[in-house]
Amino acid sequence: MDTQSSQISSSQGLPDGQNSAAKESKVSVHDLIHWRDPKKSGVVFGLSLLLLLSLAAFSVISVISYLLLALLCVTITFRIYKSVIQAVQKSSDGHPFKALIEKDVSIPPETFRKHVDTSLTHINRALKQMSHLFLVEDLVDSLKLAVVMWLMTYVGAVFNGITILILADILLFAVPPIYEKNKTQIDQYIDLIRTQVNNTIAKLQEKLPGAMKRSKAE
Repeated sequence: MDTQSSQISSSQGLPDGQNSAAKESKVSVHDLIHWRDPKKSGVVFGLSLLLLLSLAAFSVISVISYLLLALLCVTITFRIYKSVIQAVQKSSDGHPFKALIEKDVSIPPETFRKHVDTSLTHINRALKQMSHLFLVEDLVDSLKLAVVMWLMTYVGAVFNGITILILADILLFAVPPIYEKNKTQIDQYIDLIRTQVNNTIAKLQEKLPGAMKRSKAE
């Protein structure tokens, strides 16, 4: 049994290693939006909000140009500063960014192909779902999409895309900590709303002609 378990664990070691980076990124995002480290969460929230506000006030080209110009000013200033210090101290430290310059920043073909395959899987899944909705495979699902799109026309009339992204960014960092503090009460309200929605959908499925009734297993 021990040898079999070791063989199984070793055979599964490669996929686990490939998924470790994704798991770590998910954990880090989870920690950020739940403010596990207030300093890191504050920096990410502030920078993301500043970027979105900049995009709301200026064009995308202007924002990207200003960001790259600011980064270039910092690196040039630091390069000149280190050169002056080395000249005054008569040291031979070399280029201050030598370690970064020598670092390999190329994308391995395996990593690129893996991300392409993952993206293709999501695209095919989305296309299948769109076919399911727009070709009215299930009348209730298509009607729900129609209601959502109708509501989005009113949202689009009030807010533009950048404003929605700003609100989404604020909610992303505000809702999780509030939910953690009031989890019990919020779950009760969510259960009540879910029950009402399910009952309404069940009544619609009974009344709509030709609607495919979902089984209890679903």
